[in-house]
Amino acid sequence: MYTRILLAVDGSSTSDAALREALALARHTHARVRIVHVIDSPYDYPDVMFGHVAGDLEDLQHAWQKAGQAVIDRALAVAREVPVEAEGEVIETAGRRLPDAIVNEARRWGADLVVVGTHGRRGFDRLLLGSVAEGISRTSPVSVLLVHGASAESRR
Repeated sequence: MYTRILLAVDGSSTSDAALREALALARHTHARVRIVHVIDSPYDYPDVMFGHVAGDLEDLQHAWQKAGQAVIDRALAVAREVPVEAEGEVIETAGRRLPDAIVNEARRWGADLVVVGTHGRRGFDRLLLGSVAEGISRTSPVSVLLVHGASAESRR
């Protein structure tokens, strides 16, 4: 079965549903879990967005890192309660799209399953917003478990 599960979290209720599913599966299969939160690098954006002061970008990067670490810390606390062996990390896109950063981390860590929440957007919303979950499922070299959140359930 699965021995190394990579879970991408963003702190949303949909992400929380994916967290619960991944931890239940890990507990059942005695798998290790790596929880990641991906942030965009502020250095990937044009100077025009934030002015020409490097300090602004550093402050933004620090704020994103801090917020991302809070998401990871909360997920790790849930994993300890299950209990499941888990580790976590905030990673940056480094110029890549979010799905590519997650798939790259799955390859690097040797995951045999990627778990991610999906908001279940359809039609024009999906076209405008894109889908991290869809991008992961299209490019992942390993199986992907897409977990629908409560908001997707209520639209059925």
